[in-house]
Amino acid sequence: MNNFRPSINTIPPVVKNLIIINAIMLFITYVLGMRGVDLYKILGLHYFESPDFRPFQLVTHLFMHGDIWHLVFNMFALWMFGRVLESVWGPKRFFIYYFVTGLGAAALHTLVNFIEFHYLASKMLPETVQMVVSQGTEIFNQGKNFTDPQAFKLNNILNMPTVGASGAVFGILLGFGMLFPNTELMLLFPPIPIKAKYFVMGYGAIELFSGIANTGSNIAHFAHLGGMLFGFFMIRYWNKHTTHFY
Repeated sequence: MNNFRPSINTIPPVVKNLIIINAIMLFITYVLGMRGVDLYKILGLHYFESPDFRPFQLVTHLFMHGDIWHLVFNMFALWMFGRVLESVWGPKRFFIYYFVTGLGAAALHTLVNFIEFHYLASKMLPETVQMVVSQGTEIFNQGKNFTDPQAFKLNNILNMPTVGASGAVFGILLGFGMLFPNTELMLLFPPIPIKAKYFVMGYGAIELFSGIANTGSNIAHFAHLGGMLFGFFMIRYWNKHTTHFY
């Protein structure tokens, strides 16, 4: 299958409900925030060695977004590409794919954080690491951080929550590129057409470079790559074990 044109007015049920839930969650986050309740701290994904980590955050962080533009960009991509995949796969398979790629993104992001956390800790004095572990959460909750660059990064890993559906959205982008590799997409900057397979490969390369070059960035580049990676292996598995994939 190289081309598929669903009706622009048709939004299949899983995509529609995901968009609605994500929009509602951002609204609730703003409302509760004005009343002193930090929903990011409760539902955002924390590093598993953080005192604020809870297992349910592996799922709930997928429905949290940092601001309206974060939500708009993710939901636009979900609508644009996700409705095509759901129309081809059906609601059940799309639902499974969405959450597997979202959880896969969280898994790779956590693994990279684990490696970076312990690499930084190995270069620091043990008493400095202990200070970050014992005092960092309280300092972070006050909107402050350590002045030492390594302690700053370590504390960010330990206490800064990750939010957003971007990992699952990148998985959807990968899925679209695999199912419809020769479909042409129109870029905004520059305004030129590009085949989906090249767009996906280029985006993946940019994310890999950004993840390596910008350690400590507020953007979870490796979560994006995790969504694409898990999506790739899941589609390959389905292609191999399912007689009628399309």
